[in-house]
Parts: sequence; structure tokens; C-alpha cells
Amino acid sequence: MQAQELKALLESRLPECEFVVKGDDGRHFEVIAIGEVFASLPSPVKKQQLVFSALSEEFANDTLHAMALKTMTPEQWNQAKDLQVG
Repeated sequence: MQAQELKALLESRLPECEFVVKGDDGRHFEVIAIGEVFASLPSPVKKQQLVFSALSEEFANDTLHAMALKTMTPEQWNQAKDLQVG
């Protein structure tokens, strides 16, 4: 699986979110999930569970081996982008 494929898969399963996906070895990825849904979830664990559960089949069949995940609301994402240099 390539980064663009994972992005499309996530967007189809969690249409209320946007995703930034990086990774070039086909099995290990870095993902930023952006969505208002994260504002209503009570803990970081619940936020991550939402995203990981959308990929349970891919983890189970080892299509996807590892994923570093950050979750943000749109407001948090805008603030993070403002802090980036360049």
C-alpha cells in the first residue's frame, strides 16, 4: 500500500476527517488525522481508536504494519500549520 492509497482508504472510511499521510516503504506510515469529531472524544486513546479501528482489516492481514498517528481538530491543525517554518 502506498501513502496515497492509505489516504484514500481513510477518507472513504472516515469521511468526516481529512488526512495527511507520509510513508514510502509501503507498510510504515505517519498520519495526521484532522476532524471536528476529535473535539468530542474524551481522551487521546479514544481519538486514536477511532482511526485505528477504521484500518482493523489492514492491520489484521498485515497489509499495514505500523502507523504513527496524530489527531487534531481543524483549529489545532491551523495553529500547527502557522508554526511551521518554510
